[in-house]
Amino acid sequence: MGLYKYLREAWKKPKKTNNEGFKELLYTLRREPATMRIAKPTRLDRARSLGYRAKQGIIVVRQRVTRGSHTRPDIKGGRRPKHNTQRKVVAKSYQQIAEERTARQYTNCEVLNSYLLIEDGMHKWYEIILVDRTHPAILTDKQLNWISLQKGRVFRGLTSAGKKSRGLRNKGIGAEKVRPGVRANKGRLN
Repeated sequence: MGLYKYLREAWKKPKKTNNEGFKELLYTLRREPATMRIAKPTRLDRARSLGYRAKQGIIVVRQRVTRGSHTRPDIKGGRRPKHNTQRKVVAKSYQQIAEERTARQYTNCEVLNSYLLIEDGMHKWYEIILVDRTHPAILTDKQLNWISLQKGRVFRGLTSAGKKSRGLRNKGIGAEKVRPGVRANKGRLN
């Protein structure tokens, strides 16, 4: 077995394989800010499988998202419109929310992909791989220069998490109205 296979096996059940290391990691993550740029990915095997390479123009950011029913903060006082309720129903996963928050912080970068790092009762932590669209090392790279043509791809649901929430993992019977988009097919075929 190669190095990445061992890393993958260790991350499948982190509590059982290394309980002390797992607790220590959670201890440090809880004290970090919500959005934090890191030098290298914590899960190197997962990052490499999603397109990460240790080169200029590619950065990794760790993003924390609060778990719960996507509720807004408690609304206190005053008259409000009837749609201004505390519950916010969104068809987005926590992963997509994390990607969008990171993209708003790093405006010159595009989200390549992301993966779940760890979770506890209150939070989920994702590591997001970002690519600088204007960096010369990216523009000359034949495998990555396609991303320089896409702007705001995370907000248009073009990342892997976005495509999953849009139902683009399905093909054929039952997925006729998924492409090009649910809203594009809304008024068609009455």
